[in-house]
Amino acid sequence: MDVVFCGTPEFAVPALKRLVAAGHNVRLVVTQPDRPSGRGQELAAPPVKRLAQSLGLPVVQPDKIKNNQELRAQLEALAPEAILVVGYGRIIPKWMIDLPRHGNINLHASLLPKYRGAAPIQWAIARGETVTGATTMRIDEGLDTGDILLQREMPIDPEDTAVTLAPRLAGMGAELMLETLRGLEAGSIQPRKQDPTEATLAPILEKEEGRIDFNREAPEILNRLRGFQPWPGAFTSFRDKNLTLHRARLAAYGMGPLVPGEMKVAGEDLFLGCGEGTALQVVELQPEGKRRMSARDFIHGYRPKAGERLGDS
Repeated sequence: MDVVFCGTPEFAVPALKRLVAAGHNVRLVVTQPDRPSGRGQELAAPPVKRLAQSLGLPVVQPDKIKNNQELRAQLEALAPEAILVVGYGRIIPKWMIDLPRHGNINLHASLLPKYRGAAPIQWAIARGETVTGATTMRIDEGLDTGDILLQREMPIDPEDTAVTLAPRLAGMGAELMLETLRGLEAGSIQPRKQDPTEATLAPILEKEEGRIDFNREAPEILNRLRGFQPWPGAFTSFRDKNLTLHRARLAAYGMGPLVPGEMKVAGEDLFLGCGEGTALQVVELQPEGKRRMSARDFIHGYRPKAGERLGDS
C-alpha cells in the first residue's frame, strides 16, 4: 500500500519499522521540527526522523500543517492510499482527513473511548487501571473520536511505569497497524462508532501533576508515581528543598497514627504517612542537587527527625 507516515516520538518508531519491513511503500515521513535538547540545548532530531533517514525515506518537518499549502500540494501529488498517524503531535486538518481513500489511520495507546488525549499511557497507570491496550481508528475532526477499526488488550503489571509499558504497547501497536492495513485492503474490517458515554480523558501532563498530595491514599499516590515517569515524576519538598520519589511500595503493615506527609524511620526503612491512615514505604528517592539514593542512604545521610513532614501537607 502507498502510505504517508506521520509520527514523532520513540513510540512511533516500531510502527514505521514494521511498515517498511512488511513491504509497504512509505512515500513520505512527516514529523515535527528538530527541537533544542539537553543541557547544551542543541537541536536534536525526533526519533522518527532519525529512523526515516536511516531507512532512506524522504522526510519533511513542517512547523504547521493546517494551512500549509506546500505540504498539501505535496501530499495531493503523492496521492497515498492511507495516511498513518502515530504520536505525531499535531491536529490533522480536514483537507488531510479527506485526502486518502482509506482515510487517516491513527494508532492510539488506549482502549478507546477510554483515555482520549495526549497522555493515555500515563493516565491509565495513574488511575490504577490493570488493563490497557491499543486502538487503530479513522481520524475525524474530534479529539480521538473517530471510528474504531481494531483493538487489542494488554495487561498493566503491578510494577509497570509509563517507561516500561510504552515500549510494549508500541510493539503491539505496530503489529495492530499492519493487521489494520491488511483488513482495509481485504475489506474485512467493520468500523464501529465509539460510545461517548464511556469516554474518559487523558490530558497533556503539566508539571504540577507530579506534586505529591499526601492527603491522597497511598495506592493512588503510588499509581501516580508509576504513571508520571519520567516526567513530571513525583516530587515534594524536604527542609525547603525539592525531593523526588523514584520508587516506592505500599506499606506492608499498619504504621500507626501517621499524619499525611509524616516520615517514620523503622531501622533502615522509611515510611510516609498518606491519606486515610495508609502509608508508603520509600525505596529510592533523590534530594535536590544530589544523586538518586536508597531509603537507607537517605536515612543515614539526612537523619529525619521523629514527626518531620514532607511537603505542605
